[in-house]
Amino acid sequence: MKIGILGLGLIGGSLGFDLRSQGHHVLGVSRRESTCQKAVSLGSVDEASVEISLLAKAEVVFICTPIGLIVPQVNQLIAHLSATTVVTDVGSVKAPIVKAISPLWSNFVGGHPMAGTADSGIEAAQRHLFVDRPYVLTPINTTPSEAIAVVEEIVRSLGSKIYHCQPEQHDRAVSWISHLPVMISASLIAACMGETDPAVLQLAQNLASSGFRDTSRVGGGNPELGVMMAQFNQQALLGSLQQYRHNLDKLIHLIEQEDWAALETKLQSTQKARLEFVE
Repeated sequence: MKIGILGLGLIGGSLGFDLRSQGHHVLGVSRRESTCQKAVSLGSVDEASVEISLLAKAEVVFICTPIGLIVPQVNQLIAHLSATTVVTDVGSVKAPIVKAISPLWSNFVGGHPMAGTADSGIEAAQRHLFVDRPYVLTPINTTPSEAIAVVEEIVRSLGSKIYHCQPEQHDRAVSWISHLPVMISASLIAACMGETDPAVLQLAQNLASSGFRDTSRVGGGNPELGVMMAQFNQQALLGSLQQYRHNLDKLIHLIEQEDWAALETKLQSTQKARLEFVE
């Protein structure tokens, strides 16, 4: 099968590696010629170009650009495609994307692989990135079953765990477990940098170890992605942030009141609850 990838960063490049290893002919498009050349030399794609018309011969196209570019790129892309071409995306927000693209292209299936690293760019692409990771598909009532089946088959071949849900359900869920952690993690880093004693700040930086590394990782990631999460999933994220602030206020109150028994009960509860999210 000829598969196109529009956007050759971490996700697009990693998709290319896995799809080529299964015998698909992969066509890649990037904004930069240097990225195109790198993708070919790394073996992520068979052909690459800065011209979107390269994807005219693709049977399936994955849109792997930043969230804010997905709809504009699809508007350009569809002028070059056959009516039977299946288009899917990998954006971490689904409702506004599905709402905008579905009227433009009937064979569109919203998608979101829950995989990635703190790194970005084609150099960060890696093989087997999607194995055993959730991959969410958000078809709607008008999405053709044939298009869904095509995307499902490809996703299954990546070794991913497929989930189906409504676009709005997806956005509420990821606001809790993906977008909220980015904002909390960023706030943690900013709060630490607010230490006014330079000697104490330097000491904290020297002592920072696995606990700080784990909780600050996503807050130290790609700023562009963080802004787009907030911009395109604003209402769900605000709801999550407000609920987080409410819980933080409760913890502050317990500590101020020196209610250590209640604090321990709360921490015992969160210790157990975490197992429902992370094995």
